[in-house]
Amino acid sequence: MSEIEKLDKGEWYYFLDDEVAARKARAAKLCQEFNEIPATSPEQQTDKIKEILGSYGENISVQATFNCDNGKNIHVGNDFLSNYNLTILDIAPVNIGNNVMIGPNVDIYTVNHPMTAKGRRDYLAKAKPVNIGNDVWIAGKVTITPGVTIGNNVVIAAGAVLTKDVPDNSLVGGVPAKIIKQLTE
Repeated sequence: MSEIEKLDKGEWYYFLDDEVAARKARAAKLCQEFNEIPATSPEQQTDKIKEILGSYGENISVQATFNCDNGKNIHVGNDFLSNYNLTILDIAPVNIGNNVMIGPNVDIYTVNHPMTAKGRRDYLAKAKPVNIGNDVWIAGKVTITPGVTIGNNVVIAAGAVLTKDVPDNSLVGGVPAKIIKQLTE
């Protein structure tokens, strides 16, 4: 089985593999092109981000800088807005619902490395998808770790680090993030 096949199946893979590196290089090139577009050219920015993403709905707005590992694994719904400095390490799929707002300096990770020194010396990685529901606001400087699912009508407080799933109708915050209170519509 190739390293790309292992990666796509959610198994441990060698992250310095040529095919894996080629995916990342393509994404890095497109992100660099996006980040060089002047803020005074929002239509051009939108066209470029659509070239990067795997799928998208209506009314999307992404501010520079934006960085990702693949791009084609990122799927956003309608009315998506991200502020400055969004990084999505989309080795595995990142599915984002409708009416989602992401604040500045947010990091979404789907890739992790072994807890053993030998595994890290062998350049291994494993990817788990991240899923974000509808009507979610992710405040600034939030980190979302591999495998996390965020429900619908969720607010994530600034600076939170999400290591576990978040149920619908929740305000979460802290390191690691915990439910602060239930939300109503």
